[in-house]
Amino acid sequence: MMLSIGDLVLDVTIVPERRLQPDDDTPAAITVGGGGQAANFCAWAAAIGEPARLVCRVGDDATGSRLVSDLEAGGVEVFAVKGPDPTGAIAVLVGPDGERTMIADRGANLRLCPADVPAALLDDAALLHLTGYSFFEPGPRAVVRGLLAEAARRGVPVTVDPGSAAFLAAPSTGPAAFLGWTRGAAACFPNLDEAAVLTGTDARTAAADPAAMAAVLTSYYGAVVVKLGADGAVYATTGSASGRVAAVPAAVRDTTGAGDAFCAGFLAAWLGGASLAVACAAAATTAARAVSSLGGRPGG
Repeated sequence: MMLSIGDLVLDVTIVPERRLQPDDDTPAAITVGGGGQAANFCAWAAAIGEPARLVCRVGDDATGSRLVSDLEAGGVEVFAVKGPDPTGAIAVLVGPDGERTMIADRGANLRLCPADVPAALLDDAALLHLTGYSFFEPGPRAVVRGLLAEAARRGVPVTVDPGSAAFLAAPSTGPAAFLGWTRGAAACFPNLDEAAVLTGTDARTAAADPAAMAAVLTSYYGAVVVKLGADGAVYATTGSASGRVAAVPAAVRDTTGAGDAFCAGFLAAWLGGASLAVACAAAATTAARAVSSLGGRPGG
């Protein structure tokens, strides 16, 4: 069982037919569905046959109930705490190349607190997967830091996806704090921009040598996989030469959730005993499925 703690939100995905014009109308395809980094990860894990449990907080409203039901229908076990704050929502603006811009109201997710999450949720967990968004606000951060300590006590491996270069660089967080909170995790999955923030690397150097950043980050994590989108991924472990895997060709419609799908594919293979290279190849296949459809979930 993979256990993940984090956001469950309503995604409103907007695909304009042409360039946006200020003070004018723009025709677009608009879809509504489930989102949130931790929720997407669990949805992809379940879709490839790996038992997954999500711990989250939603509003005591119809939107929250529907989002929980949709995840459960996809095979995810959901431990959802309900409260008076509205369920979170994100507007996702998808560009012509499939890249997306997100405008977020995290809503009830920000109210998750240690009292909401009993340590017993770790009892049958083979792995605890954490997303960066759970570290960026005090309430959720207290939850995941407590679970990190409990997982260490129980010997449950922890993996982490940093989630947002902008939040990592914000003064309220900062890369040094994030690295301190997550140090010792079995694996970390930054994208290129996140790896650059975490290592203090300028954008040009990061693009030219992502393997160097992966190597630097192995002083904090057992394994590091830097996700490179259409350029695949590079991976490294302490004391070993880095490696690289190519992306699986795909017709890109929407990159939302591709990183979450990558992590799910990687960890399902890794838990089964696959090497880093084989796990990365499995991850690339799952990510290709994700970018081929709209939305951050399987079957979008």
